[in-house]
Amino acid sequence: MAAQQETLAPAWSIRLAFELSANDQTARAVAAGLTGEQLNWQPAPGSWSVGQCLEHLCITNEAYLRPIFTALKEQPDSPVEQITPGWFGRWFIGGFVEPSPSSKRVHAPSKIRPAARVDLAVLDRFLSGNKSCRELIVRARGKNVNHIRFWNPLVPGIRFTVGTGLQIIECHERRHLLQAERVRDSANFPH
Repeated sequence: MAAQQETLAPAWSIRLAFELSANDQTARAVAAGLTGEQLNWQPAPGSWSVGQCLEHLCITNEAYLRPIFTALKEQPDSPVEQITPGWFGRWFIGGFVEPSPSSKRVHAPSKIRPAARVDLAVLDRFLSGNKSCRELIVRARGKNVNHIRFWNPLVPGIRFTVGTGLQIIECHERRHLLQAERVRDSANFPH
């Protein structure tokens, strides 16, 4: 029965759940076996450590998941097969979120900046947050995620569709997991 339910799920929900699971694997690989010193090592002053990349993702995801969950409450069922961000959502994802040479590097707003030192439990927190995100995707897959909107918790006055918000979460994770991999692969990384 579960396999039958999965085939009825919209393509966007299957894709995002799969990509979040891939991000879980990347996070496990990048944080595997690190000591507290290694988790907090920064390649240069002001740059983030592996742990800070993960904590930033945890804080950001927590900030996004709450308003998305609230926006979905009591919405009628009207599923859509694909997420179709509007022009602003596409511009935001392509210019600031997606890992790409053309995306802009901006400083994280203060409310989602990681602490100077991060605890080893940050990986479990990240994985738990992604589990919550996948659960939210299951709740959202029967809804029209291209029309239900939520207020962006980081940029006052901006609203995104739920679909765009979920896509932002996944793309943002990939961006900072790549950053964490570069830190761990650095020639000066402590072994």
